[in-house]
Order: sequence, then structure tokens, then C-alpha cells
Amino acid sequence: MRRERSVLSGLSHGALVIWSITVILPILWTFLSSFKTNTEIFGDPLALPGAIRFDSWGRAWETAHVGQYLLNSVLVVGLGTAGTMLLGSMAAYVLSRFRFRGNRLIYLMFISGMVFPVFLALVPLFFVVKNLGLLDTHTGLILVYIAYSLPFTIFFLAAFFRTLPTSVAEAAMMDGCSETRTFFQIMVPMAKPGLVSITIFNVIGQWNQYLLPIVLLSGGVEDKWVITQGIANISTSAGYQADWPGLFAALSMTIIPVVVVYVVFQRQIQAGLTAGAIK
Repeated sequence: MRRERSVLSGLSHGALVIWSITVILPILWTFLSSFKTNTEIFGDPLALPGAIRFDSWGRAWETAHVGQYLLNSVLVVGLGTAGTMLLGSMAAYVLSRFRFRGNRLIYLMFISGMVFPVFLALVPLFFVVKNLGLLDTHTGLILVYIAYSLPFTIFFLAAFFRTLPTSVAEAAMMDGCSETRTFFQIMVPMAKPGLVSITIFNVIGQWNQYLLPIVLLSGGVEDKWVITQGIANISTSAGYQADWPGLFAALSMTIIPVVVVYVVFQRQIQAGLTAGAIK
């Protein structure tokens, strides 16, 4: 048994090392290539840059409008995540703590959104947003982001709310708390690990979303584009302008915020994923 465990442990560690290399090396190569020239990139792609040059970062920020794209993404993802967490947490709390007719059906309808590929709904979604007069607007994209993120949010938080003790909520109700006050002042603080975890997942998922913005912000108004659309445009332009360092600098600006968010909240994410199992 010990030999089998050691073999399995070695294989698992080896797989994790390989996976880490396949993830870290492309990111590192992208970051280093942003300091190179075109000659260095195509001459020896694996070599270190001859000097630290930040001119490509300046071109990406000003000429390629990465700053505007980042600002748009922060606005859309921030409001989209806030709306998702507010509506998702309330819906998950009701579905997990209250028993009423149709409870299970409503829950299954939300969960069915997780197995429905979003690209199958792009055409009707386009016309729904267009008929509402929200096409090519950040408001329409934010509402779609909320609807797109709700199924997994409710699935995750409903399971988490079920693990919380009912005695605390009952004591709050006996002290005169309303259902709304009990939820926001008692249950939400108790569910903080799960809320933080799913918030980070929603931020990363919405930040990296490309298909929905390309359909709902397809009017050609570049000032409203989010970062994924901007990077795609820079990538297309780089093929003609041969400004590959600028492209890699723009990619680095896109990657850094997500990596920082994950590194800062890594412990909270792990705590949220394991809290339900421990309880």
C-alpha cells in the first residue's frame, strides 16, 4: 500500500509540474517578448531581451488604446459581478433555505443554464438585446453577463448556504430580525468564504469573455470595446504593422490584473472551496 501511494503521489506531482510548466512558460514568454524588438522575437524567440524597453508598453497604452479598453472592462466586469453576486446570493439563499411549491423546478431551471452552450443562444440573444435598445451599450453587456453567470453562482452558493446552521437564523428571527435583515447581517457574513470564492471566479470568467462582447458590441464603436475585443483588434493590426512587441505588451497588461487578483485572494478562494466540505 505504501508503494502504491508513493507511486500515485509521484505521478500526481509529476502531472502538476507538467501542467504548471505549460501554464507558466507561455505567460513568461509573453511578458519577456514585450521588452524585445521584432528582430529579437523572430531571431531567437527563447532568448532574453537584449535590454529592458518600455516603449512598446507606451505604444500599447496610447496608440492601441489599451487604457480605454481596460477601463471599459473594469466598468463592465465590476457592475456585472456586483449584480451577479447580489441576485445570485439572494436566489441561492431562498432556494436552499425555504421550501415552497416549484422550488426544485426553479432550481433545476437555473442549473440547466450551466449545460446550455452560450453560442447556441447568440442569435436570439442578439435580437433580444437589440429589441430592448441595448445593443452596442455597456448596459446590455452587463445584463447579459449577469444572466450568463447566475447559473453557476446559484449552484455554488445554494450548496454553501445549506451547510450553514439554521439555529443562528432562527435566533435572529426570534430577536425580531426580518428575513431581509437576517440575510444581509447574519447569513451573508457567515457565507463570506463562499461569496469571495465565487466572486473571484465570476471576475475571471467575465474578464476573459470574448464571444458575448464581440456579438453585443459589434457596432464598430471602439470606445466601447472591452479588453478582449481590443486585444483581438491589436492582434489583427500587428500582422500588418509588424508591432509584435506592442501586441505582447497589451497581452501582458491584460494578464497582470487577473494574476494579481488571484494571488491576493488565493487563500480566500481555497477557504471557500473547502469550507462547505469541512462543515
